[in-house]
Amino acid sequence: MAKLLIVDDDLDLIDMLSNYFLLKGYEIYTAYDGKEALDKMKCTPDLVILDVNMPKLNGIDVCKRIRDFTQSPILFLTARATEEDKVNGLLVGGDDYIVKPFSVRELEARIVSNLKREERSKYSHKMIYTGSMSIDLISMEVFINGQRLDLTKKEYEIIELLALHERQIFSKEHIFLKLWHEENDSDIKVVTEYIRRIRKKIYEFTDENFIETEWGSGYRWKSFDKEISK
Repeated sequence: MAKLLIVDDDLDLIDMLSNYFLLKGYEIYTAYDGKEALDKMKCTPDLVILDVNMPKLNGIDVCKRIRDFTQSPILFLTARATEEDKVNGLLVGGDDYIVKPFSVRELEARIVSNLKREERSKYSHKMIYTGSMSIDLISMEVFINGQRLDLTKKEYEIIELLALHERQIFSKEHIFLKLWHEENDSDIKVVTEYIRRIRKKIYEFTDENFIETEWGSGYRWKSFDKEISK
């Protein structure tokens, strides 16, 4: 069964979640502050449940640090539901968020959804070659002329989504729904920021414009002689 790392400074909440998910068959690890969470990453969790507001090191900073060495889904817990908080969490590499107080069944559903999506990505035995770019769908890495791009998980997922559906126009709303599984118009500006970051990283290696903007409609992948291999 999957390994969960639960990080929160609320001891009662951790005890409740630990007991619930232990009964569901999960292997549970816990941490009570950000610094302890970094140390507990040695257990290589399959998913991290991470509180945003913690002493010593908050959840946003923890997420930034662990994204350097793990692609496991990160699900934020937050008592604040402002647009800025949600967007910041997604931009630093969070995969999902849930606002306190929450239903444990909803949390469980989000955990299952994120783990299934992660599992599907592991068994995709394909490479995409598009222009000067190659996309490894197994390791979730992108290369331009053999040089590896330093991408966050969500940056990679946006590239993969667009490249697999060349010529198809994706609105910001559609991208947000596909990758964050939320219908919330107030949060879609996170997509614009991710596209900006992706383009900046690509332009460090080439002046090719892989992601085209269709004004008033969204984005699409530029048409190249694309090859997909198994």
